Amino acid sequence: MIHLLLNRFKLKQKLILALAILTTFGTNAQTVNTNKDLLGQRNVITTAAPFLLISPDSRGASMGDFGVATSADANSIHWNASKLAFIEDDAGISLSAAPWLRQLVPDIWFYYLSGYKRLDKQSTVAASMRYFTLGDIQFTDEIGNPTGNYEPKEFAFDGAYARKLSDNLSLGVALRFIFSDLARGQVGSSGATIKAGIGGAGDVSMTYKNEMEIGGKDFDYTIGGNISNIGNKITYTTEANRDFIPVNMRLGTFWKTQIDEYNEIGFGVDFNKLLVPTPQYTYQLDSNGSRVQDTDGFDIITGRTIDDGPLIQGMLSSFGDAPGGFREEMKEFTYSVGLEYWYAKQFALRAGYFHEAETKGARKYATFGAGLKYKVFQIDAAYLQPFARRHPLQNTIRFSLLFDLDAFRDQN
Repeated sequence: MIHLLLNRFKLKQKLILALAILTTFGTNAQTVNTNKDLLGQRNVITTAAPFLLISPDSRGASMGDFGVATSADANSIHWNASKLAFIEDDAGISLSAAPWLRQLVPDIWFYYLSGYKRLDKQSTVAASMRYFTLGDIQFTDEIGNPTGNYEPKEFAFDGAYARKLSDNLSLGVALRFIFSDLARGQVGSSGATIKAGIGGAGDVSMTYKNEMEIGGKDFDYTIGGNISNIGNKITYTTEANRDFIPVNMRLGTFWKTQIDEYNEIGFGVDFNKLLVPTPQYTYQLDSNGSRVQDTDGFDIITGRTIDDGPLIQGMLSSFGDAPGGFREEMKEFTYSVGLEYWYAKQFALRAGYFHEAETKGARKYATFGAGLKYKVFQIDAAYLQPFARRHPLQNTIRFSLLFDLDAFRDQN
């Protein structure tokens, strides 16, 4: 789908458009001629609507995109909705905004609005909206004549419910409506009219909290898990051309301890895996059905395909379908490590690291951030430093604002 957009769009400058689309959505266009190119097993998994995986808030973003087991706040619906059953405040809201590819183009932005409300001591409801705009794009015909401007956009609405099953365990569910409008009304190279992709999805999550003593020090620990975006495939043209959305499994733990009356420190790790089929390769065959090789003795590759089976089949097969076997399957896991320090429960310092295998996207970056909490509001900031490969959020400071509606009411 993305290669159609690259052929039809012109975003102020062709270079800017290519970078914006490729960086934001990934690409299905890989030029692979022989299996010599596959010795490193570069085989990136691509999906529709990957904006659903963008870390929406600055707290999680400043800890290496880590958040499945951290303490609950108004942004928990993205990371792990079940955490909200343990939230202490009665109600709150959060607003986050981040420019995308700020160094190249000024009008690509990601916004996130979320909030929660406790129903009773055991249950909490929450809702959120994320909005991703790609700015202004100029369409052209086959010979480059302008045919009008358009503003591609994607958004999703979420609703969630979390409930305690015991003092230590909670479960959560979330439902999501997805709208991906990239080139509606245009005609692709195949002759099909491009339409907006519409989908529905759900999350299932759990949280377990407890405490233990290690070396004479009391630690509170949390274990969290979330399978998100379990939903239908999205099509931009015909039902015969459908793409998986980013069904994602997130598992992690977070440990924190009170150093003294004023100082608290916490640390943890997240593991993520896309529950989406790994692309497979097809090879040129001779009349006997054997693979044709080039002069260097390597098999000649003719195409790259993705399993188009049912959703559940694709999720289950994703644990064992990598062409490179178990070794490649393990490379499909990404991990995030995060550290958070609080002074007097008012000032926070954070750091983290995100790692993805070189052959699965090669995203590697360190993150830093700070937070300030004062009565009715909290402000968080995050900064990202990429390694080896550029990132659309590099050299950008992101901000999130959280409001404690309990504190507003108490002050009034």
